[in-house]
Amino acid sequence: MRILIAPDKFKGSLGAREVGAAIAAGIREELPAAEVEVCPLADGGEGTAEVICLALEAEWIACSAHDALGRPIQTSYGWLAESRRAVMEMSAAAGLFRLAPNERDPLRASTFGVGEMLRFAIGRGAGEIILGLGGSATNDGGFGLARALGFQFFARDGRELTGAVPDLLDLARIGLPNELKLPRIVAACDVRNPLLGSEGATRTFGAQKGATPEQMEVLESALTRLADVAAETFGCDHRAEAGAGAAGGLGFGLLTFCGATIRSGFEAIAELIGLHEKIARADIVITGEGKLDRQTLSGKAPAGVAQLARAAGKRVFAIVGQAEGGEPSDLFEEVIALNDTSPSYCDTPKLLRERARTLARRASFSN
Repeated sequence: MRILIAPDKFKGSLGAREVGAAIAAGIREELPAAEVEVCPLADGGEGTAEVICLALEAEWIACSAHDALGRPIQTSYGWLAESRRAVMEMSAAAGLFRLAPNERDPLRASTFGVGEMLRFAIGRGAGEIILGLGGSATNDGGFGLARALGFQFFARDGRELTGAVPDLLDLARIGLPNELKLPRIVAACDVRNPLLGSEGATRTFGAQKGATPEQMEVLESALTRLADVAAETFGCDHRAEAGAGAAGGLGFGLLTFCGATIRSGFEAIAELIGLHEKIARADIVITGEGKLDRQTLSGKAPAGVAQLARAAGKRVFAIVGQAEGGEPSDLFEEVIALNDTSPSYCDTPKLLRERARTLARRASFSN
């Protein structure tokens, strides 16, 4: 029996690689003769670069940048020398994880450091950059990223705007870089939100980044002004495109200033790591994530795995941290949850092994 284990991370508990290893350990304890392959996954959120770099044996390159509040940091990205491809995450520079809860400030938070990472990879000769958009602390529409790449933003009185996001309320003109040669940039994300409106970057994700209702109104107006002036400058308007609202509007900034392509994170990763071929070789597929709910259907890795497995005529199971009411269990032969509360880091590997052993013992699994 050939078993493919292709899970996403258990957010706040274990990375996808550790989840896969724990499930594999449980399966091997119960079915020692089985051929088990572990394929960690991501969907464009945090962990995307690690998953791709692990699968493709990329080299990690250190670089200097600034975090969302402008503090100098050391970060890194993956480098595939043969294809001259860079793989990075915006959160490596401007991620929420870098800020203490009392430091969250979406009015000030900037994607400038993400632009610095792009410049670093471009200077190394990257022909393509894959950028995961999850885990952002920012809501600047790519304002900071564009400045790092050489774009200039001017107020009505001619002042150059280099400060906080609300400064964009006074934006009158965007100046283009004298020389900017960009490689192909693929933005990988797991959301399809537009830039503005009730489903946009600010009103959907602003609160988790620390924005008050009053600040959300300011941010929404600032991003609206940015989109208006950008449309006048470039003759195209990306504000309504799916994914433009990802990472606080960084999706919009990448489309507008970099000519980027936005792709489903899961689809991009599945293609890069050859997931289709791995599923084709397997008899049974096991996936999972920390919380299985209706959002799983919106571009999340377990749903993507299930759809590919079913299309290939393979049986697919899920082991998850929590399974909320209304979960898309019809995608899977069976869903096994660890417990009813969020598992801690210490007990998650043990529980995963136990649930994997339980699954392997079921008649529904081996038949």
